[in-house]
Amino acid sequence: MLTILGFTMIATFLVLIMLKKMSPIAALVLIPALFCVFVGKGAKLGDYVIDGVTSLAPTAAMLMFAIVYFGVMIDVGLFDPIVRGILKFCKADPLRIVVGTAVLAAIVSLDGDGSTTFMITVSAMYPLYKRLKMSLVVMTGVAAMANGVMNTLPWGGPTARAATALKLDASDIFVPMIPALAVGLLGVLALSYVLGRRERKRLGVLTLDEVLEPETETVLVGAGAGASGDGAAAVAKKAARSGGSGSGSGTGSGADADLPEADDDFQGLDPHRATLRPKLYWFNALLTVTLLTAMIMEWLPIPVLFLLGAALALTVNFPHMPDQKARLGAHAENVLNVSGMVFAAAVFTGVLQGTGMVDHMSKWLVSNIPDGMGPHMALVTGVLSIPLTYFMSNDGFYFGVLPVLAEAGQAHGVSSLEIARASLVGQPLHMSSPLVPAVYVLVGMAKVEFGDHTRFVVKWAALTSLVVLGAGILFGII
Repeated sequence: MLTILGFTMIATFLVLIMLKKMSPIAALVLIPALFCVFVGKGAKLGDYVIDGVTSLAPTAAMLMFAIVYFGVMIDVGLFDPIVRGILKFCKADPLRIVVGTAVLAAIVSLDGDGSTTFMITVSAMYPLYKRLKMSLVVMTGVAAMANGVMNTLPWGGPTARAATALKLDASDIFVPMIPALAVGLLGVLALSYVLGRRERKRLGVLTLDEVLEPETETVLVGAGAGASGDGAAAVAKKAARSGGSGSGSGTGSGADADLPEADDDFQGLDPHRATLRPKLYWFNALLTVTLLTAMIMEWLPIPVLFLLGAALALTVNFPHMPDQKARLGAHAENVLNVSGMVFAAAVFTGVLQGTGMVDHMSKWLVSNIPDGMGPHMALVTGVLSIPLTYFMSNDGFYFGVLPVLAEAGQAHGVSSLEIARASLVGQPLHMSSPLVPAVYVLVGMAKVEFGDHTRFVVKWAALTSLVVLGAGILFGII
């Protein structure tokens, strides 16, 4: 019964948010609460929620201060050179922009943290998508898939969990998987090329001068990131006066239509905005490198690192209290949206785990594996990792399900290393799971409905996972 209720609860949640019948926060809270009553454990709902909130509180704190930290870094211009390089590569070609999104997300993912990857990627690419009226779900989908492949780095989480659960060396799991993961990343780039061609066909190609004025080519975005309203409006008006129509075919419209309104949530910011701190550029760069190094080396817990980093960044770059309050206020909306979503997800995970639904679902799946598939348990693990890491947390899968799969594999002569490598296959889809806090940073900053993102990305991310699995089998890794 718990197995059926568990799958039904997850299916109900996904259907309601994809059909936009409920907001993600409401669905994450109300649906598990209702099913908890169905299970007959409504009296323990409070305990389950508190357990879930307690387990996710460090993640929520990390995201809150990470958003503030990277928001400040965006405000002061740390990532302007990255944006400048992307603009030079992408120009105003939708195909290049989509491919550039995948490349940028993959590069930034080297820090091992999905939230920072999405903040930097969206901040850099949002202006181009917005001004060219490109599909924002293409941006979120491509970024999530690229990050999902790169999330398998030993310091990214899944590999370390698999190594811990099966008492293996992380390098023995990851290094042989590099060729298969490289093929998966090439698959993401190929997919971004296809999606980019689709966007180019739909919109046509403009020249960059028709979209941005030359002096705003280093444009950077952030919700209220610091330019005065008059300055942003002046930029928009000046660009609008340039007039002209798109040179491409399709539905590409003139520069007038492609510019955001002056009151848009994401303003185009000129390179002379008030929040820039060029004299502190190398301090901010060193601080960011130190912070990322400390994360990788695990000198302190990640929430503590971002808390200290945000406080130091604010104090040094904006020593006056009114300026600090302004920066915190500018990023408060993103902080509230993301942290609220994380705590709502805590209700969902708390009920899933507290009622025992996750345990029953995983045991049912394992028990229904045909005996004839025993010698192919690595393949079975790879296939199962795709839906299971989407419907449950990485902790639940790697510490709850993976040891059972590994034990079944060993009984048929399949090594734990092969099982561990196969368990990484589902990560491209996992990064869009409603149980992953970072995905709410992605859709929140991109102003995309979670249901729209889910409808778009699931099929492509599942395909990417299958490409990694197929490459692993072909190379004899799995």
